[in-house]
Amino acid sequence: MQQTPAKLVLENGSVYSGYAFGHIGETGGEVVFNTAMTGYQEIITDPSYAGQMVVMTYPLIGNYGINSEDSESQKIWASALIVRESSRIHSNYAASGSLDEYLKEAKVMGISGIDTRKLVREIRRDGAMRGFISAVDPDEQRLREKALGVPEMTGLDLVKKVSTAQTYSVDCDNAEYHVVTYDYGIKQNILRMLTSSKCRVTVLNARTPIEEALKLDPDGIFLSNGPGDPFAVTYAVDNIRKLTAYNETASRKVPLFGICLGHQLLALAFGAKTYKLKFGHHGSNHPVKNLETRSIEITSQNHGFSVREDSLPDSLTMTHLNLYDQTVEGVEHTELPCFSVQYHPEAAPGPHDSHYLFEKFTRLMDEARQQQ
Repeated sequence: MQQTPAKLVLENGSVYSGYAFGHIGETGGEVVFNTAMTGYQEIITDPSYAGQMVVMTYPLIGNYGINSEDSESQKIWASALIVRESSRIHSNYAASGSLDEYLKEAKVMGISGIDTRKLVREIRRDGAMRGFISAVDPDEQRLREKALGVPEMTGLDLVKKVSTAQTYSVDCDNAEYHVVTYDYGIKQNILRMLTSSKCRVTVLNARTPIEEALKLDPDGIFLSNGPGDPFAVTYAVDNIRKLTAYNETASRKVPLFGICLGHQLLALAFGAKTYKLKFGHHGSNHPVKNLETRSIEITSQNHGFSVREDSLPDSLTMTHLNLYDQTVEGVEHTELPCFSVQYHPEAAPGPHDSHYLFEKFTRLMDEARQQQ
């Protein structure tokens, strides 16, 4: 089988040679690594990966193919997929096609034959870097210049690129709650978890004024995951601040629950600060400590920014701690019914350790009704 040579060049000049699969062309983005052993379809369709090229640390990718159920959105958002070996065959009872075909159809590049162990070690040492992949231009200097031309993630608002253009609803047959969701790049499994928690969901564009959201008479408001730098998403922070002001005087307060980018935006709205992690958290095996129960949760994560613990205001209490690097994984307001977590409780990477957070959200909505 004839393979097309391709090169990955990082902004620091490092060159990795391999073979193209999926779309044959060229592309750029921030290079990050994900430590999950499975879930490549969910990963590349997660809008939080917009603007990024994903390195899978597990060496064999594509062996169970692609199916119609596991996509987290309607398209592939990752700029490229970088693997050690792309399986030429796939076998799974639910498979509807191969990873190679899936990437081809979406016009998204993949590159295999890369020494991913070396690449990941370089990212861990030097931090996430911009990179450029090409199967059409072999000139390494030109490719480095193209890598340097990729926009830096710091200061980049990618939410406006991934958020829904139109309001839509997700019904629930046994709905007891109405949740208005701000779409900063929401994953489908979050919507599934909300509906399984008896929530009818209305999904709004990220720029929708909070006044319009409140007119829908929600029992709660959810802030989704998403890509890019939270500090650049100023309109979202302003919305959360306005909701906070509303909750401080309203007879019936509207509970607020944020995940991932939604967590960072909530923290910014209350006066905390965020910063870019050296190489981010991307994987399905991150241990997080619940500081209230002292239990350990095995979590799925995908983010490049974090909330500074030393910047948390008195109004926010840290509820969860990352045991890898001691970063903030969750906060809760001391008086208002709002909380957030940095990780993805809906992802269930094997265990369902974090599903209780959706139950906490519905409990807050029940309490808000009783206080009316």
